[in-house]
Amino acid sequence: MTTADRNAAAPTAPPATTPAAPPEAVLQIAAGYAFTGPALELGAALQGTTAYPDAQVRIPLGVLNRHGLVAGATGTGKTKTLQLIAEQLSAQGVPVFLADVKGDVSGICAPGAANDRVAARAAEVGQDWTAQGCPTEFYALGGQGAGIPVRATVTSFGPLLLSKVLELNETQEASLGLVFHYADRRGLELYDLKDLTAVISFLTSPEGKEELKGIGGLSAATAGVILRSLTVLENEGAGAFFGEPEFDTAELLRTAADGRGTVSVLELPAVQDRPRLFSTFLMWLLADLYQELPEVGDLDRPKLVFFFDEAHLLFKGASKAFLEAITQTVRLIRSKGIGIFFVTQTPKDVPADVLAQLGNRVQHALRAFTPDDAKALKATVSTFPKSSYDLAEVLTGLGTGEAVVTVLSERGAPTPVAATRLRAPQSLMGPVDPAALRAAVDASPLTAKYRDAVDRESAYEKLTRPPAVEPAGAPEPAAEPEPRAEERKGRKEEGGLLGSLLSSPALKSFARSAGTQLGREISRSIFGTSRRKR
Repeated sequence: MTTADRNAAAPTAPPATTPAAPPEAVLQIAAGYAFTGPALELGAALQGTTAYPDAQVRIPLGVLNRHGLVAGATGTGKTKTLQLIAEQLSAQGVPVFLADVKGDVSGICAPGAANDRVAARAAEVGQDWTAQGCPTEFYALGGQGAGIPVRATVTSFGPLLLSKVLELNETQEASLGLVFHYADRRGLELYDLKDLTAVISFLTSPEGKEELKGIGGLSAATAGVILRSLTVLENEGAGAFFGEPEFDTAELLRTAADGRGTVSVLELPAVQDRPRLFSTFLMWLLADLYQELPEVGDLDRPKLVFFFDEAHLLFKGASKAFLEAITQTVRLIRSKGIGIFFVTQTPKDVPADVLAQLGNRVQHALRAFTPDDAKALKATVSTFPKSSYDLAEVLTGLGTGEAVVTVLSERGAPTPVAATRLRAPQSLMGPVDPAALRAAVDASPLTAKYRDAVDRESAYEKLTRPPAVEPAGAPEPAAEPEPRAEERKGRKEEGGLLGSLLSSPALKSFARSAGTQLGREISRSIFGTSRRKR
């Protein structure tokens, strides 16, 4: 028998032992999770150290767009929980996005390995375990690491997200927003970091001083801070993340030929030392999905479930505007058919306004070794519905692969709080062989589409191009007729920002090349993101 045959074989379960009659609390849990529609199977209710297979804890498929939280201390099994949920979603035809920060999620593409531990867990929770992998695409930010390159243009990324990456304060963030506003109005395409640097440098040059005044007070000192931050970012190698071809987030909504949802895994080990960057890129993916997808209301199953790993990195040091944008995006993206699960260590890592929108909770064990740990434990207990459990005791006593669960029922009401022994994933629990990962990437039709970076004409070329020289003896252009009184009045009323921008003599040398984009305001979303190709 080959290794593949052994891995694909179902484990041999040990002789099952029938637990004693379930307590009343377990019967209540069984009733609370007895849904009639399709649902994901999480595991069996747990009382003390005994699991009750007849009391299955589940999540209705139709409530996954009400978002969720997977939390717990390091080493308690959060990653395996993500894998368990993701492979069941895929089997139900729902695409999934996973961020693989540590490189241990890639095994979801391969069948799991049968062994005694898996067999024992399957018997304890009443699971019919069969080794099976999922249809998977692997991505990497800017092509750094194994995976199909994911890039965003600077214009699409927007000022709010870029300010988070650059660690700008609120004043500098507002100033960067004005620079984007200027570039949008002028038809200056910001594809990569050198385009943004060129625009800021122009606005601080002698010929750009009038432009600088015209956009509302961007100081030279603030521009200098932004330029220095951009230089540092580029020196760190982050320039590869910005540019073309820009990743189309519709790729995340694909299904395989057999109807299973594609699991999109963003491989992040190569950039895990830049958490602010990759966490902000994850938010860009969500913001772009929000802007691209139509309103669909409540569906019987979500279009995509997005797992936002290391969520605390997104919120740490975030400005008020950034937090407001996250809150609004999470609130509104539900109606686009997108479900979001934030993954972090404690619920206190997530702002209260966001936490209030997370209807499904899988809380792994917490530790209380320090006063801060004890405070976090108390705060976590206070966020759960009332139950018969002493949650402070339960949460500190859970083993690996066990969690306290509460979700929304099919009618939208919270289910009973249930200590749960979770099922074992059916895919490989660990990283796939690097050669197999590389082969999967090479075989993907998306690799040829996104592999090679493209550098088209954009703001940098337009602003650094020498001005056109009129040939000697060329006739003077005909004078424009004097505008009528009502036209003069309209121009005067327009005035202000738009008037000063459109009347600037400094940019006449590239005005013709900007074509129909000149004077066009780019429509931006809640996060200030904008897809250039629209």
